[in-house]
Amino acid sequence: MAIINSIEPAALFQYFEEIAKIPRPSKHEEKIIDFLIDFAKQHHLDYKKDKIGNLLITKPASQSSKKGLPIVLQSHVDMVCEKNSSVMHDFMSDPIIPYIDGEWIKARGTTLGADDGIGVAAMMNVLADNTLEHGPIECLFTVDEETGLTGAFEIPSKFFTGNILLNLDSEDEGILFIGCAGGIDTLATFKYTPQPVIEDSNAFFISITGLTGGHSGDDIHRGRGNAVKIMNDFLLEATHQFDIDLHKFEGGNLKNAIAREAFATVLVSAELEKSFTEFCDAFGKSTKEVFSDTDPSFNFTVEQTSIPETRFKKDFQIRFLESLKQCPHGAISWSKDIQGLVETSTNLASVKFGSHHDILVTTSQRSSVEAANKSIASKVASVFSDAGAEIKHSAGYPGWAPNMKSKILGICSQAYQDLFGEQPKITAIHAGLECGLFLEKYPKLDMISFGPTIYGAHSPDERLHIPSVKKFWDLLVEILKRGI
Repeated sequence: MAIINSIEPAALFQYFEEIAKIPRPSKHEEKIIDFLIDFAKQHHLDYKKDKIGNLLITKPASQSSKKGLPIVLQSHVDMVCEKNSSVMHDFMSDPIIPYIDGEWIKARGTTLGADDGIGVAAMMNVLADNTLEHGPIECLFTVDEETGLTGAFEIPSKFFTGNILLNLDSEDEGILFIGCAGGIDTLATFKYTPQPVIEDSNAFFISITGLTGGHSGDDIHRGRGNAVKIMNDFLLEATHQFDIDLHKFEGGNLKNAIAREAFATVLVSAELEKSFTEFCDAFGKSTKEVFSDTDPSFNFTVEQTSIPETRFKKDFQIRFLESLKQCPHGAISWSKDIQGLVETSTNLASVKFGSHHDILVTTSQRSSVEAANKSIASKVASVFSDAGAEIKHSAGYPGWAPNMKSKILGICSQAYQDLFGEQPKITAIHAGLECGLFLEKYPKLDMISFGPTIYGAHSPDERLHIPSVKKFWDLLVEILKRGI
């Protein structure tokens, strides 16, 4: 049963709802690509797929615009798969069920997939609507943007022909983006030898839930709580005050999301149990007060649990926790050219236990200045290597330098003013877009990125602003009508 296609633009929202039903985690986009191929066949449109899975669907110019130059529309088909720990949802098989809440479209306890499902839906609507005026259209659907930008990395150099590209993967209506940050991941692996549990200890399960989280680029400067950081502060202080033994500590999930949840199992001497529980209560209350504005749903719980068989060596425990304490997290520096734009940041994304007595700490760094990105990645690496961890860096991806003389920028800006009677904001974004990678293989590309308003991307609080979708669609249609 259709839920959201009663709102305008109805056809676009219908496509968005159809997309939401199709599981599409990063690196598992086969179902959505097959769906789009079937869509191309139904509309008698030419298409081709490259080796990595990117799909290009082309549409000829409308009768009134046959002399226009090709325009490439681009969105990624994968979505961030984040959910609250209390929600039962299998992203590999279960559909996302969107619902309307006032002016917003949301999902229940999971990410919505508006990033970038709404861009995919808009492209489908362009391809299907034969009443639109436009030049030749090339719709590029890329894979695995969220976890590695793999589709953009692997795209062939002659996969599309247009020199104008509209990236539909931005999340702030009224803003035209003409640049983005580059990024790199820094991974630290700790090896440990488990020890037997000391007698006369009681075990407790500690959980942190309800944090707002968010996008590790767009939201990194907002001062939101990081569950890994908060849990680590608790564990380190409890180690010093009560000599607790740590059995397990995990938190966060994806490298491009701010950690929202963390869990730990600790052992406490029976004679210190009362003082320890009082400390836990005070810590939970004080932390909730600290993050009352940014994370009003923060929840800190302590429950007695069965005694595990193993614990960390105390010297390793302190060394490991101290390294997490020293690891920077958040905005590091601000742009000197664009007011209010983060230049460099780092995200302490997750701590996960492996099956061979190892712990993987995942961090991600972003910057619009390559040297600054390398510098903060090196600093993060030093923190963990000094603590005995093995370090690996990802290949990284380039930024996209702003071009204020861009022809498509002028067309988009004028179209926005004519449609809505106000000037759009023109800026860069502190997030990774595929545009920088496209430029490496298509150096003549003139690009711009825009989209409707999405809040809470990369978290279960993700929501899509309904009125902004209409403005996003109207702007896209007008740009295509004006041509190049």
